[in-house]
This record gives sequence, structure tokens and C-alpha cells, in this order.
Amino acid sequence: MNIEDFNFNLPDELIAQTPLKDRTASRLLVLDRQTKEVDHHHFSDLKSYLKKGDCLVLNDTRVLPARLYGIKADTAAKIEVLLLHQEEEDTWEVLTKPAKKVKIGTELLFGDGKLKAICKGHKEHGGRILKFSYEGIFYEVLDELGEMPLPPYIKEQLPEKERYQTVFAKEEGSAAAPTAGLHFTTQLLEEIKEMGVTISFITLHVGLGTFRPVSVDDIDEHKMHSEFYHMTEETAESLNNVKKAGGRIISVGTTSTRTLETIARDNDGKFIESRGWTDIFIFPPYQFKAIDGLITNFHLPKSTLIMLVSALVDRDAIIDAYNEAVREKYRFFSFGDAMLIL
Repeated sequence: MNIEDFNFNLPDELIAQTPLKDRTASRLLVLDRQTKEVDHHHFSDLKSYLKKGDCLVLNDTRVLPARLYGIKADTAAKIEVLLLHQEEEDTWEVLTKPAKKVKIGTELLFGDGKLKAICKGHKEHGGRILKFSYEGIFYEVLDELGEMPLPPYIKEQLPEKERYQTVFAKEEGSAAAPTAGLHFTTQLLEEIKEMGVTISFITLHVGLGTFRPVSVDDIDEHKMHSEFYHMTEETAESLNNVKKAGGRIISVGTTSTRTLETIARDNDGKFIESRGWTDIFIFPPYQFKAIDGLITNFHLPKSTLIMLVSALVDRDAIIDAYNEAVREKYRFFSFGDAMLIL
């Protein structure tokens, strides 16, 4: 398939710049996989589409305040650093801006020297390896000095860091939020549980590959970046029991979907306790082994994420639904509205 097959016209004013005060107040477009019919609701109406025996799977990754602003120790030149992932204790793969100024041996200072770093190496895609030094606990220093790494299409400042976290975020390590989960409140999750719906958690630490555009015309040639995932034995057992009992597994977000499909693909459709790195790229045609439904936000034109949702229904139905969302002035991307595909 060609990259242009996943294009649609999106006016800039529909890109949500700030989150709603009430997480559940977002709109919810419901797409029926069989009939391709679309209904318009609010996220708080989600419960009417769930039933006893279903399972919601959420990604409990926690976003690091991974964007740091500092200076070079020798010249005081300004440097921006974005943490990607931890290679070993106090050593991280990062992106630096401007990259050419950060050579091996360069020392960087953040927060008047509260946090220091030495460049230890280069990566193929232009990244750097930094070794950090500090007093105290790294994540506490990072929480004080770092900013949330909001996507490049968001131009507004975020007044509260926690608004770019899900209410169930727990496992530190993401460079971006699993944004479908941002619509849930603790109260809504409790109400869903009371219905007899299982709530299960997996972890996938979202990398910057999420925002990286597809740079090839033929999508078969696109290579995904690897991201770390983990499924506990408890979650695996719960999901297997739901499947056995005929319940539906409804994935919250494309990150949860990619984790579930990676594990099911490698284990004949079953779930097992596992951890590792996945670079799974889901696009049409694809036979889903793990999920029966998906809750997701509206994605960028020509992105790997709109390709994934197209694989779950079909490309024409998704593009039609997106065009209707544009006509109905839904809010798009990370702080935008949601879609339920069942």
C-alpha cells in the first residue's frame, strides 16, 4: 500500500492544544466494524458499549519529564536534551538539539549544575549516549528540572504535568503518553469494574518513533523503532480466562494493542508473562490475534497509527470516519477526542 492511501485533510484548528478539564468530557465516535456505521457520543457513554465478561487492557507506563534545557560547560551554549531510554544505570540514549554541538567528551550542565552529563557516544540516527551525575535520586532531580515532552504539534504550555499522565500511570519510562488512556478517571474505571468488566494492565514504554513520520512511499519498507514491553503473569492469566469464557478484549490505545499482538503472535494466540522489545508494525491486511475492540484517539494523516486502526476495520471505513470527525469538528491527536471500534 502507498502512504497516500492514509492521507486525509485536517484543518489546523482541529488539533487540540490543551486538555479538557474533565477527562471524560471528550467526545466519542463509535465505529461498528461489521456495518461500518458511525455514532456520536461522549466518553462518559463508554459504559453502554461494555458488558460483563469484557476486559479493558490499559498501558500503565508513566511519562518521564524527559525534556531538559541546559548549557555546554565550556561555552555556555544552550542545549536541549530529550531522554529516549535508559541503557544502564545513569546512562541514557538521548536526542540533543543542536546535535552537532554535542561531541564525545562534551560536558552538559542542567539547573546550575544540579544535574551534569558527559557525552559517551553517538547513535546511528543522530542520538547521543549521555552519562549523568547528580546528588540524590535521579527521578526526583528529573522531576524538578525536566519538562513533559509534548508532541511537536502542541504549541501551548502545559500548566499541570499530571495532565499528560493517565490516572493509572505507574511504570516510569515513556517519552510520550499512551493518550487513549487520558480519557479515564479513577471513578469511571471503578464504575466499569462494578459492571463485571475486567481491568488489566500491560506496560509499553512509548518511544519517539511514535512521532517519527513515515518517510517512504511504500509502507512495506517502513521500519518501526523498538519499544520495551512487559506483561505480568497475572495479566496473562486474566486475559486467557476472558478469551476462554468468550469475553471481548478491548485494547485502550495503539500501544496496548501492539503489546498484546506481539505476545499473541509469538505464542499461538495465547498470553504469557513476558518482557522484551517490540517493533511490530500493523497495517492492512493484518489478522488480529489478540483484540476484539479498540479505544483510540484520532491520529496524524499518513502515520503508522492510522494504518493500525485501518487494519482493524478497513482503510475506506477509517478514512470515511475521520472525514466525518473533521466535518463534526472533533478534536484531534493527544489532547483530543476518542474513537471506539467494536
